[in-house]
Amino acid sequence: MDLGISGRVALVLGGSKGLAYSTARHLAAAGVRVVLNGRDAEAGAAAAAGLGHGAFFVQGDVSQPGVTARVIAEAQARAGQISILVTNAGGPPTGRFTDHDTETWRHALETNMLSAISATQMLLPDMIADGFGRIVNITSFAVKEPYPNMALANSVRAGLTGAMATLARETVAQGVTVNNVLPGLMATGALDRVIRAKAKREGITETEAAAAMAGSVPAQRLGTAEDFGPIAAFLCSVHAGYITGQNIAVDGGLTRGLL
Repeated sequence: MDLGISGRVALVLGGSKGLAYSTARHLAAAGVRVVLNGRDAEAGAAAAAGLGHGAFFVQGDVSQPGVTARVIAEAQARAGQISILVTNAGGPPTGRFTDHDTETWRHALETNMLSAISATQMLLPDMIADGFGRIVNITSFAVKEPYPNMALANSVRAGLTGAMATLARETVAQGVTVNNVLPGLMATGALDRVIRAKAKREGITETEAAAAMAGSVPAQRLGTAEDFGPIAAFLCSVHAGYITGQNIAVDGGLTRGLL
């Protein structure tokens, strides 16, 4: 399917690996010029080279003050107006509610909520002026069904969901859609720390912990990046202009909610 976005520019935060990179790869295949962002300059440059289509990497930790503005300014200077924003950040530490001090909560908010909001605020005016914009946030199935031992993720990702749900209704008439894609238990590096924590907590091996997680999914397997990327890329397409404010789970049936 032609996504109808060839020639546009996308900024993919935290995009050098995993689910965000799969999204970037499908956007690049659709003719989009992709700007990847992340903290590891070497890995990011290699990831951008693998995309082709004029993709490049801008290093920076967007949870830190002033970095988002710098990343966006460099991306625009080299590629032009950004029409597509994909936000992504590694999940916060696992643990129960009482395991984390206030500073850890604050850092989780900066990384997993405020960084996405800041980038959106900076890019939104140009999207509205152009009459076209796509904002896709990679969050978590936990916003539909909180997952054990993930108090931080359950909380801050829900906060981002509320903010983006509000924005989605405010901008759709101006051609800008806002959606969230919710990965379930995906076989990427981000799940490794959850597996390790589960193994330690339950006194089992990491192999047993991973197998138990896979067995809890109706699809009877962990998800992959390739299960995820095409869905996120479609939400960036011209065909998704009447889809906004949605939380689309890519989770093999894991989430038990009716909606």
